[in-house]
Amino acid sequence: MAQNKNALIRYKTIDKCLQNRYRTWTLDDLIDAVSEALFEYEGKENPVSKRTIQLDIQLMRSEKLGYNAPIVVYDKKYYKYEDEEFTITDIPLTETDINVLSETVSMLKQFKDFSLFNDVSDILQRLEDKIYAEKSHTQPVIHLDKNENLKGLHFLDELYQAIIKKVVLKITYKSFTSRDENTFLFHAFILKEFNNRWFLVGKKRPKAPISNLALDRISSIDYDFQTPFIDEHFEAEKFYKNVVGVTVNTGLQPKKIELWIDPTNAPYVLTKPMHQTQRLIKTNDDGSIIIHLFLMLNYEAERLFLGFGNGLEVLKPEGLRNRMKNIIEKSLKRYEP
Repeated sequence: MAQNKNALIRYKTIDKCLQNRYRTWTLDDLIDAVSEALFEYEGKENPVSKRTIQLDIQLMRSEKLGYNAPIVVYDKKYYKYEDEEFTITDIPLTETDINVLSETVSMLKQFKDFSLFNDVSDILQRLEDKIYAEKSHTQPVIHLDKNENLKGLHFLDELYQAIIKKVVLKITYKSFTSRDENTFLFHAFILKEFNNRWFLVGKKRPKAPISNLALDRISSIDYDFQTPFIDEHFEAEKFYKNVVGVTVNTGLQPKKIELWIDPTNAPYVLTKPMHQTQRLIKTNDDGSIIIHLFLMLNYEAERLFLGFGNGLEVLKPEGLRNRMKNIIEKSLKRYEP
């Protein structure tokens, strides 16, 4: 059993004992109660030392756990709560707690129809009630990025269920490059999120390459129970290891990409790498850096590089360098009179 779970059982047991005002509690009594509670949970003897309970009481009294428990000793050997109504299970939320919980609940409620979150729906409701009861009229100190108008989220649960049950989907879809909707069979392997958009990843046919469908471009979903599901082992971590985003050009091999980053953006890139394959090659005297990435080139990677503006220069490979140059030159012409 994890140590944090073990400690939580001890704190709750001590709290339960000290709430019982109809008997006295010595340190030995608390040790026995905690040992018994751990035995009931683990099913094996797990004696607790005197030192452990003393430290637990000290922590419960402190601000470290947020309890500030008013535990006092009387008659030089008995423990009790000075405030007879106190319990660690009813600690008031701080303003920061309330703001964090409010934003977290708001974010999770975007997936209210996703059955994967069914088990936490009751918890969210209780959290909302608690927050409503205690929330003061203050501005939140934490702001989480969320997209209230994100399309396609209502398909999440249906697609999730189809994936785990290995059911072939009949999808009506309109891509960004097509004028008309198309309907086709799709064998879905995973759901993937990138840059605040969700994608369905799978195959149209057994010998077809892996492809992804943006959920916000799906018009409708039906099922084909007659077609056998392509039950192949898909390793998402391996498949997306050398790409940025979701587009994998399966006919290409990863390439070493060498980039120059200016002094302004260098600290940002070093503390928040562009990709897991990023390696620092050189730090120049002016604070600029040269890094290597090992990637399959795709649309998302190009957009990432262009997003740095004049703070980034592609040094290698030559083909990517020329492509970036052509895109920037065409962009510049947009601003000419």
